[in-house]
Amino acid sequence: MLKIRLKKSPIGYEKSQGKTAVALGLGRLNSEVEQEDTPVIRGMIRKISHLVEVEVIDDAGGADSARES
Repeated sequence: MLKIRLKKSPIGYEKSQGKTAVALGLGRLNSEVEQEDTPVIRGMIRKISHLVEVEVIDDAGGADSARES
């Protein structure tokens, strides 16, 4: 599982980047969602990596030490 937080506003970037954030479930600044770790989700994160903070969490509910920005 991945915990994704919108850390920067997509305003001023391509509209598709804002739509990608919304598709991930991120509607407001500092909103968080948990998504399955799939290649599709990873691609979406890669597209807006400058806007989000990603934390890898295990299925047991605890946080893993790996982080991406």
